[in-house]
Amino acid sequence: MIIKIDDINDKELQVYKELRDNAFRSDRSFIADSPKVVNLLLQSDIQVKSILATQEYYDEFMPLVAAKNIAKIYMSTKEEMGKIVGHKIHHHCMMHGVRPDDINLEDADERIILLDNITSSENVGSIARSAAALGVNTYFLPKSSPHPFNRRALRVSMGYASMLQTHVYHDIFETIQSLKSLGYKIYAAEVTHDSTPLSQVKAKDKWVLIMGHEGKGISQEILNVCDEVVTIEMQAGIKSFNVGVAASLIMYRLTNTYSLTTT
Repeated sequence: MIIKIDDINDKELQVYKELRDNAFRSDRSFIADSPKVVNLLLQSDIQVKSILATQEYYDEFMPLVAAKNIAKIYMSTKEEMGKIVGHKIHHHCMMHGVRPDDINLEDADERIILLDNITSSENVGSIARSAAALGVNTYFLPKSSPHPFNRRALRVSMGYASMLQTHVYHDIFETIQSLKSLGYKIYAAEVTHDSTPLSQVKAKDKWVLIMGHEGKGISQEILNVCDEVVTIEMQAGIKSFNVGVAASLIMYRLTNTYSLTTT
């Protein structure tokens, strides 16, 4: 049943204003926005607590909404939605959901992308989208990085972050050692004097790719405990790729190393 909003200050709607970017509630609530993202999540196993959308959205996508067990289905105008969230919006729908539990380290897949203090929500979302596209299904992040389910990261990932299992680690050195003990080879993406050109890398069955801070890169202390440092070949005078682009290129190489080296 669609609920028409009479009071934009209704406490049930305040979650749409509170949960911006890095904000989460203790119940793991998150907010998603834009039809593409919301529709993808509606087709997943994600728990949906409410939808806030316009008549235009429901006219087109009500069968998708109705197929999900959603307690609250709110209808509003774009102008009212902007007042609810506290800023102008450019889309017709939002969703209040509950993100899945993070996994234990031991439950990770054979391919892992691990971030070392990435600070940009856009980069976290971009890397999540590429990882999902390339079949790298496990995402390791420190507590200090934006979570893939924060509002902007989820939007940049086009919702595909929901296809990844996420592990939030506390100490990168302990995490690397634990992964090594489980048989993973640890690759670090960095420019060093002895790094391996990406075209020459031959990946193992179980691997971890570490991507460093957007400006500082990966510290020497972390590089010292990795198995191999990988560098993308670039034209002279170019220092680096954007971290999201670099992660995509390296993940592609690592996931396709056998076909690439046998052709």
